[in-house]
Amino acid sequence: MKNLIPIFLLFLTLGCATTATTPKNSHNICKTFREKPHWPQQSNTVFKKWGIPVYVQMAIMQQESHFVADARPSRGFLGFRPSSAYGYAQALDGTWRDYLKACKTNAERDNFADSCDFIGWYINESHKKLGISKLDVYNLYLAYHEGNGGYKRKSYLKKKWLLKVAKRITEKSKQYRKQLANCQE
Repeated sequence: MKNLIPIFLLFLTLGCATTATTPKNSHNICKTFREKPHWPQQSNTVFKKWGIPVYVQMAIMQQESHFVADARPSRGFLGFRPSSAYGYAQALDGTWRDYLKACKTNAERDNFADSCDFIGWYINESHKKLGISKLDVYNLYLAYHEGNGGYKRKSYLKKKWLLKVAKRITEKSKQYRKQLANCQE
């Protein structure tokens, strides 16, 4: 009987654990929001706080993590990760620390609402520092990916692949905007 107690406790712990699930159809934001009923309110809160449209937040998050809570870059040569990016927003360690300090929060990168808020904060910073419109998804994404300093130095011009990704995200945001207009309840 004593030997069964640790096994019982293990199953009890595993049974109580919650894991974030990835939406089944991340290409349709209406279906995603039906599957994740708290997400529309959480992303709308960020829109009210930072002025970043929901479709912009979701297009960036879909590109960065495909809505995977604990996403990390793939391991590269010799098993090392190319960056410290983590979570829904793929925020880097240093940038996340800047956000925590600036917003006086103890947010977590694998929390959807916190990641939306991070994206809102970062885009708002890009808007203030670089003058990029909060509706200019193409340039906002370039600043998000390269950092505000990298964007200012135009480091993205040496990355043809990144320019294609920024175009793709712009199209994704347009798609999400149309979908949201037809699915709002």
